This record gives sequence, structure tokens and C-alpha cells, in this order.
Amino acid sequence: MDIDYKKVAAVAAVAYIRPGMTVGFGAGSTMAHMINRLKEVPELVAEVVVVTSSYNTRQLLLEAGFRLQEPGMMAVLDFYFDGCDQFDVSLNALKSGGGIHTKEKLLAAMATRFVLVADGSKYVERLYTTFPVVIEVIPEAVTFVLRRIRELFREVNPQLRLSNRRDGAVMTDNGNMLIDIWFTQFPELAEINPLLKGIPGVLETSLFYRMAHEAVIAGRNGVEVIYKKE
Repeated sequence: MDIDYKKVAAVAAVAYIRPGMTVGFGAGSTMAHMINRLKEVPELVAEVVVVTSSYNTRQLLLEAGFRLQEPGMMAVLDFYFDGCDQFDVSLNALKSGGGIHTKEKLLAAMATRFVLVADGSKYVERLYTTFPVVIEVIPEAVTFVLRRIRELFREVNPQLRLSNRRDGAVMTDNGNMLIDIWFTQFPELAEINPLLKGIPGVLETSLFYRMAHEAVIAGRNGVEVIYKKE
């Protein structure tokens, strides 16, 4: 029988949460596992205020009866939990798939503790280029931003993300577009966000650089808590 390590990590991460806390959740199946575990504890459902960056997670929280708050009404969270595509020993994370990284990063920045929750395969020594760095861009800036990316970085392939459900580009909840930036080799991670966010029209990137405080992972060796290595 195959073990769902994402579920194992999610169940372990629930131990961080206490009644009276304000807690944020990201998107994906790992967060769904956390919520399904949490709703088994009536005291937590009744006494934890929750917020989320994800439409699907929002629906799960509402169905379970949690006290849901809108992100715009919050300034500080006790915890923010989220999965990721990949993270390294310094807890730098790529969250490129969902395209909601602007909202995710906002909630992560609000949190006193930002905790990544994942199966052990997501933990690597250094980030691989198997995932792109994604940027959210206002529609009027797309052509300009594509040109500037090629000027700023060597061996890079930026691509406008197209929809597989309709003709045209993917549009974010903010009414913007996404550009997937495929690197042959990452430059210094510390340089990526400042360079990209310095381009007019770029709202945010999917590289969470030195934002996470710890990570809860599960694998063949059981559950581990990973702390940031300098």
C-alpha cells in the first residue's frame, strides 16, 4: 500500500494550531489534508480564524464551518501554511504551478511563522530549473517585460502562460497575466526577485526567497521539521 506522504506531513502540521489563533492556508491537496484533519476537532473549527489565498481552499473551509476572514481585513497571522513545488536547504521555495503566488506571498508575509508542508521529495539541496520562476504582469506590460527579461538574464526562455481550457492567455484573479521564466541555470537567487520586480509592470514572482521559517515534511524516515540553514 502506497503511503501518501503529503497527508502524513499535513496531519503533523496540524499540531501547530491552537484555539484562538489566526491561520492562513494556501492551495493544493496538502492544504486539503490539513483542513480535513482540523475539522475533526470542533474546538479548532469554532475558535480558529482562517484566511486563504485559494478559491478551492476557501470552499473547503466554508463547507467545514470555519470562521473565514477576508485577506484584506487582516494584517497579522499567527501561522501561514502552504505547499510548494520545491524548496532548498535555506527554505527558498518555488510556488509556480497555481499562479496565485501574489496572494500567497501576501499571506506568507503577514505570518509570524510561515511553514511549508510537503512530502520529502520536494526538499532539495539547491533549487532545480525543472520549475519556472513565474511572474504576474499587468496586460499592458507583457511585450515589454518579455524583452527586458531576455536583456537581464542569459540562457532564459520566458513564455506567456496560455490557457488549456480556453483560447488565449491565463488570467489571474487580479486580472493580470502570467509569464513562466525557464532558466537553463539559475543566477544567484538573491538577485532574481529584485531584478524581476524592478521591471515596470511586474507585480510579483513565484520565488519565495528566505520567507519560510520552517518546513514539515514526511517520507520514508517519518516526519521531519526542517529549519533554515544560513
